[in-house]
Amino acid sequence: MKLVIMIPCLNEETTLPLVISKIPRKIKGVESIVTLIIDDGSTDKTVEVAKNLGITEFIYHAKNRGLAHSLRDGIQRSLELGADILVLTDGDNQYPQEKIPELIKPILDGRADTVIGDRGVNTIDHFSPMKKFLQKFGTGVVNSLAGTNIPDSTSGFRAYTKEAAIKFNLIGRFNFAAETTIQASHKKLAIVSIPIKTNPKTRESRLFKSSWEHVRKSAVAMLNSFTMYRPLTVFMIVAGLLFIGGMIPFGHYLYLVLTTKNAYGAHHIQSLIIGAVLINASFTTFALGIIANLTRINRSLIEDVLEVQKREIFK
Repeated sequence: MKLVIMIPCLNEETTLPLVISKIPRKIKGVESIVTLIIDDGSTDKTVEVAKNLGITEFIYHAKNRGLAHSLRDGIQRSLELGADILVLTDGDNQYPQEKIPELIKPILDGRADTVIGDRGVNTIDHFSPMKKFLQKFGTGVVNSLAGTNIPDSTSGFRAYTKEAAIKFNLIGRFNFAAETTIQASHKKLAIVSIPIKTNPKTRESRLFKSSWEHVRKSAVAMLNSFTMYRPLTVFMIVAGLLFIGGMIPFGHYLYLVLTTKNAYGAHHIQSLIIGAVLINASFTTFALGIIANLTRINRSLIEDVLEVQKREIFK
């Protein structure tokens, strides 16, 4: 059993020694442990520090590409290295690396394909009340979209089986946590959470400039992921809202015809035109939903082919 620990880094020369020093050297049930540094365009001495600490496996990005892209590259390289279990942690020492044995235990026991570290967001002192609310709200949205009951779906301290890594096809640029959770659920992978306690804060997050930017990007990422797997549901909801909006002017006009002597006026004609446009948009959206659903079926078939190819490559 081979474990690969992926650490995306962007200018982490100060905190990286803390992270690497806490990574277990031996874990029961694991024959070998490899640490993979994903240098995401660092301009400091992150790579030099990692090499001095004995790290030999690297992925280099000449320019910052973001955490989601780093995860995709990390998964690819981990599979090339022959990983049976993949762990994702962070280079800022947010997560307790000494908990890695507990993180992968459900996988070793055969109970999980994906394990997520539950940070207990409400107990994190340096999180503002607004950030705690947004984290919990985001988790609730992901659970609703994925049909899961995960206490902390935004956590970046995760473990994956080789099976899960092969099945993932990540396309998002920002919220990998939501995307992998939604994909894991729709691909019928077993998801387990374990409680962890985060380390003291070492720096501000570099993923986003403000909480509202995080909300906006996360919402787009979750909508993209959900639309990818349930396009008919999304388009039918939009089509239904447009149809209801279009029927309101017609209903109002019919009411006036039945109750008013002079129901014919220019302003009513304008309302009926708007209603007709909305109803037409509703039927168009419905047709797009059918096309999107057929595209989803085609995408599922392509993913099946990709999965077969990955199994052949990484067997």
